[in-house]
Amino acid sequence: MRVESQPAYILHARAWRETSLLLEAFTRDHGRVGLVARGVRSARARLPRSALEPLQALQLDWSGRGELQTLTAAEPVRNPPALRGDTLMSAMYVNELMVRLTARDDPHPALFDRYAALLDELAATRSLAWSLRRFERDLLAATGYALQLETEAESGAPVEPEQVYDYVPELGPVAATGTGGTGARVRGSALLALASDAVPRDAEDLAALRRLMRTLIGVHVGERGLQSWRVLGGVRLRGRT
Repeated sequence: MRVESQPAYILHARAWRETSLLLEAFTRDHGRVGLVARGVRSARARLPRSALEPLQALQLDWSGRGELQTLTAAEPVRNPPALRGDTLMSAMYVNELMVRLTARDDPHPALFDRYAALLDELAATRSLAWSLRRFERDLLAATGYALQLETEAESGAPVEPEQVYDYVPELGPVAATGTGGTGARVRGSALLALASDAVPRDAEDLAALRRLMRTLIGVHVGERGLQSWRVLGGVRLRGRT
């Protein structure tokens, strides 16, 4: 199979053998694909290593079959967004999340556009945390794990803003009773904010949504969790993610 001029972003790259790279690329029409960039770490590389940095929009050509195919061309299509410090760490967290939650060769063109928009949003937003929560919501929905945010799981009744819920990963929000629940505890106002794209009314709701998304994502990525979670722990203390 030969693919040409495919819009893509590099999610992850690691050294392979002496001069090559193994790439995880997210593409508009083919989803996540594994690619071998042969010889790009050598002095005589035909493809410049700088063209394969994460977070920049590319057009890629590749050929081959199986789990790993051969990259044949890479062309940046615009300058990458200006991401530094906390925003850069947040974007790399999103990349790790994409690698762990998407399947290879499973196209998600709408998610591709959402990811591209997020990178620009991260460069301009005043609330990294809110941008990340909304993207996590959309990524889970695109991969078949949409959240139930507006109705109770057991009764089907509308979620009430002032009610406290335990969000059970396999079920959804159930009215909280007592001090200990079986899921992430969150107010209805936080769930409704996430459902409607309305910024949460206070920091407590935003913090509860972070705990909720950590719980739900943890179900799908396993006990090992995400490396980015450990890095972002320090950023969270500054109230940004």
